Amino acid sequence: MSIKKILPILDWLPNYQKDWFKSDFGAGLTIGIMLIPQGIAYAMIAGLPPIYGLYTAMIPQVIYALFGTSRQLAVGPVAMDSLIVASGVATLAKIGTEHFIEFAILLAFMMGVLQVLFGVFKLGFLVNFLSRPVISGFTSAASLIIGLNQLKHLLGININRNNKLQGLLLEAFQHLKEIHWVTFLIGVLSILILLFFKRLTKKIPAALVVVVLGILAVKIFHLEQSGVKIVGSIPEGLPIFKMPAFSKQIMIDLFPIALTLSFIAFLEAISVSKAIEAKHSDYKVVPNQELIALGMGNIVGSFFQTYPATGGLSRTAVNNQAGAKTPLAAIISASVIALTLLFLTPVFYYLPKAVLAAIIMVAVFGLLDFSVPKQLLKYSRRDLIILNVTLLITATVGIKEGVLVGVVLSLAMLIYKSTKPHIAILGRVPGTHFYRNIKRFDDIEIDDEILIVRFDAQLHFANTTYFKDKLQEFASEKGKKLKMLIIDGESLNNLDSSAIYTINEVLDYFKNMNVKVVFTGLKGPVRDTINKSGLIHKIGFDQCFMSIQEAVDCFKSTCESESDVKKYQEYLKQSNK
Repeated sequence: MSIKKILPILDWLPNYQKDWFKSDFGAGLTIGIMLIPQGIAYAMIAGLPPIYGLYTAMIPQVIYALFGTSRQLAVGPVAMDSLIVASGVATLAKIGTEHFIEFAILLAFMMGVLQVLFGVFKLGFLVNFLSRPVISGFTSAASLIIGLNQLKHLLGININRNNKLQGLLLEAFQHLKEIHWVTFLIGVLSILILLFFKRLTKKIPAALVVVVLGILAVKIFHLEQSGVKIVGSIPEGLPIFKMPAFSKQIMIDLFPIALTLSFIAFLEAISVSKAIEAKHSDYKVVPNQELIALGMGNIVGSFFQTYPATGGLSRTAVNNQAGAKTPLAAIISASVIALTLLFLTPVFYYLPKAVLAAIIMVAVFGLLDFSVPKQLLKYSRRDLIILNVTLLITATVGIKEGVLVGVVLSLAMLIYKSTKPHIAILGRVPGTHFYRNIKRFDDIEIDDEILIVRFDAQLHFANTTYFKDKLQEFASEKGKKLKMLIIDGESLNNLDSSAIYTINEVLDYFKNMNVKVVFTGLKGPVRDTINKSGLIHKIGFDQCFMSIQEAVDCFKSTCESESDVKKYQEYLKQSNK
């Protein structure tokens, strides 16, 4: 493998152009400033002290810049993964304790190892098991849980952290009389300012604006003395090298969360990086290398006290809009975080938690997905059921359970569909050689002596019984007039051993009925299987045709002069292909 494939930085860095630096510097500065309030806020979602959000905003994106193939992806803490960290680790340790922090860091290491292994063994395709309805339902439910968990900071009331929607709403209702109105006012004004800047322009870091205004308001009016809760002290200095606290039993307990995170995080990153890649023509995003890059970011980060990180949707969009040309922008944004850790953490002492709650709520409620359910209502009720079940289970039972139920339900629906695929009876379009589904087209010519069937799927063990039953059902509807069955193979892509046995049974069944069975339009892989199994000798080379019309013409005894048909059948015999 080329060293440039392992370290893509060796591809873009030697070719770096001087006029790119201005764009990269501007984008890096913007994302760095954006990451400061986000890192602190998302650490709060994860149940961790703010400093760990800043560590996670710095280390993983530097490592990603070395290994990643996207040139605009902004890696760091994200709301969704922070919630999964909180919900998973909270089952093993109390939020905010030393053990909780250790387990969150260990989780980043485990997640990174899994992502690297998936990338090395090219298992990125496994993420396809998370269908769009599952993702949409999970994202919407997680957004609701994240947002509502911030009510305690927005309202200034005591509500225990809860990852179940019904528990959150019930407890919030019980404490409504205890609202701290100054805190509530700060939170509401912050939300309004964020929404205003979101509509006005995306170039101004709105989150930083409300952070500065919030700090000034608390410091000038001494609001902390009247009950407004603030972030307080954030340790200064860069993260030091420290081994994660490895424990066999804890790793076993964390494995399901690590596995879920590795897929969810990769899906978030690859979705946004692919979307941005479409706007550029100078590079290609390689999914398996992206897994390795994200995994290495989390592995290395875990030795510098980071929790799970991935590519952020909003940050990447801003990075691209700001004109980032290469991952150098990520290194610059990491430098901004480093300078903040070294010199600016005391500035955030008076930052109101209500402002952070506002930043989180505006960010996550923007992830609520209403478009997909509306679309599914029009054309796929089954997928809409999967979406709603995933949403309800995630919101009311748990995150792991929601994702698992969604995946299992998707696979169950897929299996069910594969057992009963579409099958059509074809008729002739008047005056042409084209044959179409008789249920979809008007005035189709139907010959009582000929049954033409198209099976629109692979023929395998799960649907062979359905295939055989439908042929017999269609034949019985034709009655004793039926003389010929034409199986159109244009939609058949593959046959397994069960399919071979079933075709044998079909041939015997229709032979007893004195009905000739012929095949048309068989593809190469299907012909290969028929030849290797010896079934071709039972079917007969002279019963295989290029088109339905040629088969019909032969049945009507008009194909003797059609040299093309004879040539094709002779070719099949000689080449056995």
